[in-house]
Amino acid sequence: MSINWNGVFPALTTKFTADDELDLILFNKNLEAQLEAGVNGIILGGTLGEASVLSIEEKEKLVKNALQKVEGKVPVVLNIAEGATREALRQAQLAKDWGVQGLMLLPPMRYKSDHTETVTYFKTIASSTELPIMIYNNPVDYKIEVTLDMFEELAEEQNIQSVKESTRDVTNVTRMINRFGTRFKILCGIDTLAMEELCLGADGWVAGLVDAFPKETVAIYKLVKAGRISEALTIYRWYMPLLELDIHPKLVQYIKLAEAEVGIGSEHVRAPRLLLEGEERERISGIISKAVAERPTLPDYLSIETD
Repeated sequence: MSINWNGVFPALTTKFTADDELDLILFNKNLEAQLEAGVNGIILGGTLGEASVLSIEEKEKLVKNALQKVEGKVPVVLNIAEGATREALRQAQLAKDWGVQGLMLLPPMRYKSDHTETVTYFKTIASSTELPIMIYNNPVDYKIEVTLDMFEELAEEQNIQSVKESTRDVTNVTRMINRFGTRFKILCGIDTLAMEELCLGADGWVAGLVDAFPKETVAIYKLVKAGRISEALTIYRWYMPLLELDIHPKLVQYIKLAEAEVGIGSEHVRAPRLLLEGEERERISGIISKAVAERPTLPDYLSIETD
């Protein structure tokens, strides 16, 4: 089993009603906007998806709903972020039973595993399933770096196919390519570094602000891959104040506010997160409103051929 890991993979937010229930109608509205914009896959239950506050039953509903709406047009990937290996194994099996096409794996949560423990964790899960896997490498937020030496050992598992590169070090793209060639697909996981990493050879972008601005995100990706750098840069410079909302502890609230302001989401979050209010909400809303007012005219990016 394999996934084409090239392109834009939105880390979708989970939509809630005012009564703290899943809002699948609004979720589907956003998903339709993503598909129309030309995304290459979707990721459910990540950080932006508020995975830590979702029940297994809610994850199942999200997955099955997404699969029904996507109708095989793009792969559906489920994130696994657990502290216990056996729970991660259970969720990997459930994901396969539900019909997802791939997994995104974080290192063990809460416990800072060492080299051997981290590699063993990933390899144990990979060997338990045929599903394609993307390793999420985010040592800034999750305190464990998946090093190049770890990837050397993980390369033995053929279904470990890609990495969400979120180290904040753009040179890591070059290090990965120099050491492993094309063995691992590399997807930028930090919105504010996306164009830089795509220019350095990254294959895709696991994006956050795409949730509110799908067309602009896909346009940048396609323009860069087509070598139309100056056109991509114009959009990217406009986009940067928005992209910076992705690198804040309240990225969920900020991006959900952006979704609400462009009409494809709502601000509702699940506790312990709280709705934005006061000066903070006014400031973030101002950034979003200014960007919307200055939204660039996009070229016919969907006609651009990429690998």
